[in-house]
Amino acid sequence: MKLHIVPARTGVDWVRQGIRVFWRQPLALTLLFFTTTAAMSLLSVLPLIGPAIALALLPAATLVMMEAAAETSLGRIPTPALILHAFRTGRQRLAALAVLGGIYALLFLVIIGLASIADGGQFARVYFGIEPLTQEVATSGGFVIATWIVMGLYVPLSMLFWHAPGLVHWHNVPPVKALFFSAVACARNIGAFTIFSIVWFGVFIGAGIVVSLVVTLLAVAGLGNAIVAAMMIASALVLASMFFTSIVFTFRDNFEPPERPATQNTEFVD
Repeated sequence: MKLHIVPARTGVDWVRQGIRVFWRQPLALTLLFFTTTAAMSLLSVLPLIGPAIALALLPAATLVMMEAAAETSLGRIPTPALILHAFRTGRQRLAALAVLGGIYALLFLVIIGLASIADGGQFARVYFGIEPLTQEVATSGGFVIATWIVMGLYVPLSMLFWHAPGLVHWHNVPPVKALFFSAVACARNIGAFTIFSIVWFGVFIGAGIVVSLVVTLLAVAGLGNAIVAAMMIASALVLASMFFTSIVFTFRDNFEPPERPATQNTEFVD
């Protein structure tokens, strides 16, 4: 396994490739993303341990979308059966992925705990759905500080886990080493990831403007609120699915493809 340093402009390519591959199988990828997020949401409502379980599943959910994008780029339809087959890599890798999930949940809860020092736990209560997010809460000084704390600490957390699921799954790297290599890869390619983030931010803003205009026109035309709400939800799902589809291309360009059987290869195409 070798780390590749890529030019900053590669960040644009990652976004472009993610969007292009998504539109090869938009329905399949969107349904897969919806299924994984819905499962996590359902688990999060379990008393006490639900939110932690949902958080622990995020690395696996990310890997599901990476596998799906890789299969789509190879001309295959990313069916659930195909993805499950790809995950049959042995108990060792599944156990390592579970360890990653546990570490992620623990670190995220630590971040929430640190933010709670600033606002007495209000951000945590809103995040976990215990309290509604009102304008008064959103504009309170403590809540704003807590939000900035979470945003600031989530950046290094994301760097730790960005490549970690792929390293565990495709390169059989132990969880702790995978976290280290992921952080190093993100840091060494910070220019490309910065461009990647900026371009995606622009895509989300641009899409939001277009959707807002369409929703306004639909409202003026007298169409029901249900249609408007459905369109907004569908747009959010599509955008999120496109974003997660692009993650696998960052992995492909940062690390050499592993020597694995064809069913597990990462020789993705554009």
